[in-house]
Amino acid sequence: MAKETAAFQLIKSKAKLLKREAFVLYFAYKDHRVTWYAKLFAICVVAYAFSPIDLIPDFIPILGYLDDIILVPLGIWLALKLIPEEVISDCRAKAQELIAKGKPKNWVAGILFILIWILFGIWLSWYLYKLLLT
Repeated sequence: MAKETAAFQLIKSKAKLLKREAFVLYFAYKDHRVTWYAKLFAICVVAYAFSPIDLIPDFIPILGYLDDIILVPLGIWLALKLIPEEVISDCRAKAQELIAKGKPKNWVAGILFILIWILFGIWLSWYLYKLLLT
């Protein structure tokens, strides 16, 4: 029982670290010292990490959590490699301050992400429909 609790605590601490690193990428996206391609990759990772919609839905056994376990940490790691270290340290301080205050809820951004996913789904459905008819 103690091993399960220790393992759960380890997973919980890793999840908090990932959440902080996602906020680091968000702040790095806004920094002028970051190259455009690093900003583009960082904002894509942040959007995917905070999006309520996953590439692989969570209700699919085992595969559903693979994107959360593999894709998000890998994306964060790659994005951090593209950003200068001094920017990362500045952004980590900002992220730690934001987390200490309690993260704000941005309903506009949430609705925007949902609309983007809906539009993508409509476009993909239309594309596949046209592809199958021709």
